[in-house]
Amino acid sequence: MHTIDWIVLVFTLLFIVFYGLWKTRKVNSTESYLLGDRELKWWTIGLSIMATQASAITFLSTPGQAFDDGMRFAQFYFGLPIAMVILAIFVLPIFYRLKVYTAYEYLEQRFDVRMRQFTGFLFLLGRGLAAGITIYAPAIILSLVLGWNLNWTIGLMGILVIFYTMSGGTTAVSQTQKQQMIIIMGGLFTAFIILIMRLPTDVSFGDAVGVAGKMGKLNIVDFEFDLKNKYNMWSALFGGTFLFLSYFGTDQSQVARYLSGKTLTESRLGLLFNGIFKVPMQFFVLFVGIMVFMFYQFTKPPIHFNPSNLAKIEQDATSSAELKTLQLQFDDVFTKKQTEIKTMVSALQSDDEATISQSQVALKSLNTQDAEIRKNVDALLKNYSVRTGEKIDVEDNDYVFISFVTQHLPKGLVGLLLAVIFSAAMSSIASELNALASCTTVDFYKRSWNKNQSDQHYLKSAKAFTLIWGGIALCFAAFASLFENLIEFVNIVGSLFYGTILGIFVVAFFFKKVKSKAVFVGAIVGELVVLTTFALDYYEVIELAYLWLNMIGCLVVVFVSVLLQPLFGDDPPRKEESNPIDLDDNLLDDISMTKEF
Repeated sequence: MHTIDWIVLVFTLLFIVFYGLWKTRKVNSTESYLLGDRELKWWTIGLSIMATQASAITFLSTPGQAFDDGMRFAQFYFGLPIAMVILAIFVLPIFYRLKVYTAYEYLEQRFDVRMRQFTGFLFLLGRGLAAGITIYAPAIILSLVLGWNLNWTIGLMGILVIFYTMSGGTTAVSQTQKQQMIIIMGGLFTAFIILIMRLPTDVSFGDAVGVAGKMGKLNIVDFEFDLKNKYNMWSALFGGTFLFLSYFGTDQSQVARYLSGKTLTESRLGLLFNGIFKVPMQFFVLFVGIMVFMFYQFTKPPIHFNPSNLAKIEQDATSSAELKTLQLQFDDVFTKKQTEIKTMVSALQSDDEATISQSQVALKSLNTQDAEIRKNVDALLKNYSVRTGEKIDVEDNDYVFISFVTQHLPKGLVGLLLAVIFSAAMSSIASELNALASCTTVDFYKRSWNKNQSDQHYLKSAKAFTLIWGGIALCFAAFASLFENLIEFVNIVGSLFYGTILGIFVVAFFFKKVKSKAVFVGAIVGELVVLTTFALDYYEVIELAYLWLNMIGCLVVVFVSVLLQPLFGDDPPRKEESNPIDLDDNLLDDISMTKEF
């Protein structure tokens, strides 16, 4: 990397860290540390919510997803606006009425401490795993670009975020995320402009989009009902909506963002801001991936996008000869594709439908050959791994965007785009660590392990738990490896737990007669069903897209809880209560608080 890129990258990251420390220099209580004194405005909440979800994985994997599979992944977010409206109407008023620190406090008041801590445990398990991946993803890129040891890179990356998250808590997270989102969107827009400028002079932006459409990369909506299809309208509207309801409504990393709002109205506007602007943002990130795809139709791409993998088989005597043969085949296919795409562009400009159809057929055949050659390279990598015993991840979609950034952007912009990736990583990691520390402190330590201590004691405890969870996430990241696609892996981890958690909250909100014993058994059954279903799919006994796990988990919890309630009867009187409120009797009153909005 050039010196200018280093200056841009280091300055950007240090600015974010010191800005967060400066804005949080007056944080001196548990409430200010965990909830920022509930003083955030709606735009800060909205940007913070978006930044929490938009991790580095989004900007590493999403363009690669579009490069490989087109715009279909956009359907994943179609349920997001629906979820935001439901949460703004039904969930936010209840949380605000209680003035809770975490979402799980409500469950003790509705059920008992066992349900509060069981749900909190599911959150800690799922989010703790995801935090490790959130650190691991950008560390791969940094180690690749800089030639550093991966584990040392993970350590440096994690320590930087742990430092300012420990210092300022929720306020540090929310304040820095505003700056991070500006950097992220500015960097992506810059990359988009560069991609357009790098098209051949005789190919306009409209021509490139037209060719991408004819090559099947712009097919966004798929209405075919297919349970094994990960991205269609039905998995998005049902599975996706359930996932977002659980993530934004019950995951503390998101709940903490809008519980920090100055008023109920500010928090609602923040949620709706996310619902309105998140979908276009994801469309844009995917479209950047489409433009990277088109860029590599005119500029020869590598035969494999992970240069570290490629270097291994280039230097291996057994593999190098076959790799050279594959490279010659790849070069020949690329030359033919260039000729055919030029024919397609001319046909589009003259509206020659017959030639367009012929070119489509020819390009489809060439793309099939391209894919076969890449699969053969993957096979070489797998054989090399078997022979040497060295573990190799052959999936290279996560390297597509960073390959373009490091090899084709001008000096200075490489540093800016790397700053985008690390800003996204820092924002998500900080939110996750803060949420994990909040849940551990409030739902376990203060509630059951060490009661009746001073506010300063719990403030120090929250900082200590931030450090502990940071260490756990770093350890997990050090032993993690690439899944098929990083962004899918994070969503799969969430889908293993979110459906059950959402089912517990749905019962709590809308099924007044169901008590703690029935919902506890329902939650256990629901989680076992989800894990069993996932295992059956993983071992190819059945075929089911992971998004459906969210709906399955939620519905099983609700069904089993309602079915078993007559067998268990009412719960015995509680010896110890935490501000008990029969919230279901007041649910309509809570919802009527929409007049404030």
